[in-house]
Amino acid sequence: MQITPLNPEDPVALGDFELLGRIGQGGMGQVFLGESLGGEPAAVKVIKPSVVDSESRQRFAQEIEVLKTIWGPRIAAFLGADAEAEQPWLATEYVDGPDLAKHVKTHGTLPSVLTAALGAILAEALSGVHAQGLLHRDLKPANVLLGPNGPKIIDFGLAAFTESSVSLTAPHQVVGTPVCMAPEQAAGVKPLTAAVDVYALGALLLFAVTGHHPHEAATPYMVFHLVTDPGTAPDLSGVPEELLPLLTGMLAHGAADRPSLTEVVQQCRSVIEARGMKIAQARRRLTAHTAEQRRHGPTAPADSVPTVARPAPANGTRVTETGPAEPETPAGAPPVSPTVVETVPGPAAPQAHDSPALSGTPAAVPAEPRDRPRGDRREQPQPGHRPSAVPGRPKEPAHTLRHSVQARRTAERLRTAYAAKAPF
Repeated sequence: MQITPLNPEDPVALGDFELLGRIGQGGMGQVFLGESLGGEPAAVKVIKPSVVDSESRQRFAQEIEVLKTIWGPRIAAFLGADAEAEQPWLATEYVDGPDLAKHVKTHGTLPSVLTAALGAILAEALSGVHAQGLLHRDLKPANVLLGPNGPKIIDFGLAAFTESSVSLTAPHQVVGTPVCMAPEQAAGVKPLTAAVDVYALGALLLFAVTGHHPHEAATPYMVFHLVTDPGTAPDLSGVPEELLPLLTGMLAHGAADRPSLTEVVQQCRSVIEARGMKIAQARRRLTAHTAEQRRHGPTAPADSVPTVARPAPANGTRVTETGPAEPETPAGAPPVSPTVVETVPGPAAPQAHDSPALSGTPAAVPAEPRDRPRGDRREQPQPGHRPSAVPGRPKEPAHTLRHSVQARRTAERLRTAYAAKAPF
């Protein structure tokens, strides 16, 4: 768990949530560990004051409406929000576990049977999302948290209503994360269908079992070129034979050639049952496996992720980044979406086989998290005592919160960790 104390300029409360520490940040905002009046832990996402404008508020409001609409045991629950506040904020269920990207980076890949269990769980969850008229559009390893009760999907900041004619995305814009993006999504084809989430889930499962993405290259532009080129097959090296038919179908270039999510669940079950195991047993083993590896620490070297310099846009292409270049997501944090919005020039969006319109269009790629200065220390409040008001902040309600057991343990770990690092 990567939690650091609040900075002096941080709010101490948002709505009815007391803020206990920082658990992640990005180009668009900051994610805090919060606690409700009743002691419920929450991940509270806040837009940075420097980027609060009408468009960011509108996108944030759309994310809030999406989260109000969807539900399910594999979706991080919506707890509260205020898009009109001076600092717009959104609170969701806090999942105490790493995201899939961090887990694979730290502990290595998943066994094939557990990858199949993960596939069945997430495909079923996405089916529920689609049944509510939504597409996720940005499913990736960083947006799946491996919690103590199993995996959960987070970050619906780019989700779209499939039947809606109202969108914050312009007609010639491409939205998503390139290494997990379906060819038609990368090419700017609209409207998108459920097949884009099938492809993204296939890319996620490929990463879970091999540690690499379907298409990787030195620059974002090259990734876009590989993804949209129908003659370039995805890299399925290292895929166990029993998962090869499933991932081949899910990563098919044509949307019509991919299986439905129901078929994905059935194929995942077949892989599990061929091992003489029931699906419920495999699900339990997946949760136990990830929890056990967390307890025993890293089993694979945590190599740093290189930062790729952004090339200059070509052909008049305008690139607007809506987040950072995808920092490592701390445990439990719904990341501020590190995806990009690409504007493709021309009178009409290109088809999946027509990639020149994307020429020179850079996209966000993973970047190393920034080091946090040790000198920025803040006195921690004692359990049961809310921090005093800071000049310039709204006065807090005159009441006392009873901290949950988890919050007290978190505060104690913070005090112990920072006391050990103190230079005096």
